[in-house]
Formats: sequence, C-alpha cells, structure tokens
Amino acid sequence: MFYDENDRCLILGRYISETGATVRRAAVHFGIGKSTVHKDVTTALKQKNKALYLAVRNVLDQNKQERHLRGGAATKRKYELAKK
Repeated sequence: MFYDENDRCLILGRYISETGATVRRAAVHFGIGKSTVHKDVTTALKQKNKALYLAVRNVLDQNKQERHLRGGAATKRKYELAKK
C-alpha cells in the first residue's frame, strides 16, 4: 500500500492527528503492524515534519493518559455481557 517510509510516516501522522486515532486503530486501518506505526510517527516523522510530529505526539500522549479508562470500560462491558 505504501511506497516508502517518508510517505507512510506523513500519511500516518495526518491520519492520527486528524482523527485522534490510537496506534492500534491506525495499524488496523492501514493494514500494518502497530510497531511500524509507532516507529514511523515517533522517529521518522520527527525528522520529516516537526510540526506534524508535535501534533501526533499530543494525540499519543492524550491516548496514553486515557488508556486505563478505556481498559476499565471494556472490562465492565465484558462482565455485564457475561451476566446476561
């Protein structure tokens, strides 16, 4: 799908900054590994486009702060479904 790492990191960076997507969601959306997404938006993007990197970094930091809430909500749903 992607032709080179430079294009890929820019596309991933734009997607994450515009949608607020998590690394996992971006990986699924583009059909690549989450490690690849993370490396592209933290390492390659920082060198290629600093402003976009900072926007993505803000989204990643926000997602990191919220992940325990999402995990707790998922666990709650799991046990509510098990009761039914």
